[in-house]
Amino acid sequence: MSAEGTPDWDRLAEALRAALAPESAVRREEALATRTTLRVGGAARILAEPASEADLAAVVRRVAAAGVPMIMLGRGSNLLVPDAGVDAVVISLGHPAWQRFLPEADGRVRVGAGLRLKNLCGLASKAGLVGFEFLEGIPGNVGGALRMNAGAMGGWMFDVVEEVRVMSREGEVRTYRKDEMNVDYRHCAELETAIALEAVLRPARVAPGEDEAIRRQIDAYRDKRHQSQPREPSAGCMFKNPPGDSAGRLIDAAGLKGERVGGAEVATVHANFIINRGGATSADVIALVRRVRERVQQVKGVTLEPEVLLYGGDWREEL
Repeated sequence: MSAEGTPDWDRLAEALRAALAPESAVRREEALATRTTLRVGGAARILAEPASEADLAAVVRRVAAAGVPMIMLGRGSNLLVPDAGVDAVVISLGHPAWQRFLPEADGRVRVGAGLRLKNLCGLASKAGLVGFEFLEGIPGNVGGALRMNAGAMGGWMFDVVEEVRVMSREGEVRTYRKDEMNVDYRHCAELETAIALEAVLRPARVAPGEDEAIRRQIDAYRDKRHQSQPREPSAGCMFKNPPGDSAGRLIDAAGLKGERVGGAEVATVHANFIINRGGATSADVIALVRRVRERVQQVKGVTLEPEVLLYGGDWREEL
C-alpha cells in the first residue's frame, strides 16, 4: 500500500513478475472489454495468467499479503465489467496448461478449469462419451461453468461432475466430492472464494464408435441456440428465472423488447438478453437493467434479480 492507503499496483505487478516463471504473464491496466462476451467495461489494474499451479499459488499468496482484491476471469461470459474497470488482481487460467482433457480407463474424464466448453464437447464426442452435449454453445470454460453451475437444454454442469479440485485464497489445494459441495441454481458456494483447478466428469455412458451420433446431437443443440438467442454481443441471460416462471416471458409481457439505453438494447429475439448494439457502455447496461426491473415490477409485480455478475462490484449498490 502507498502512504495514502491505496495499492501500489506497479510495485505489486513487479513483485508478481519476479515470483513467477517466464511462461506466466503479468500485465498492468489490461483491457477487459475484449475479454468479455458483452464487449463493455474498463481495465484490470493487474491481470495475471499463471502457467502452473505453483505460479497460481504464488499469485494468490502475494495478493493476499498485499491486501488487495482478487477476482477470477474465465472466458468473460455472464459478467458485466464496470466502465472504470476493477481495482483488483484479475486471474485468468488462459494458459494451455489449464486446458487438459484426460480420459480415464473407467470412462470418466479429468478436465482442466481453463478448457473451453466447446472444446470439451468436441473432445468428448471423439472419445465416444455421451452426456456433455448440452454444454455446447455456452461461451465459457470449465471453471466458470463450475462456479455458476452453468446450464442449458435441460442439463446442468453439476449433473456430470464427480469431484472438483480447488485452491483456496491461501494457496491450499483440496478435492471436494460433488456431495460435499453446496450447489444450486446458477451458484456453487465453495467456488465463491476457492478457485477451481480441475474436475472429474462422468459421462452418461461410454459409446465407442458413436461419435457421429453425438456430433449430430451437438449440432442440433447449436441450431436451437442460434434460432432462439441473439447473435449480437451479450453476457447471456441477464436475469434469473423467478420460481415457476421465465424472466424472458415477463420482460416480453411488459413490452420491453427493443427497449434501448445508449448502445444497450433488450434483444427482440429473446427478451432476457441485453445486447451491445455497438458502442454500449457498462453504464448503459446498468441503466437498462434498472429500467427493465422497474417496468416488470410495475406491470407484473415480480422483482427480477440479475443473473449476470457485476464484476468486482455489487448489484445492490446499483439497483
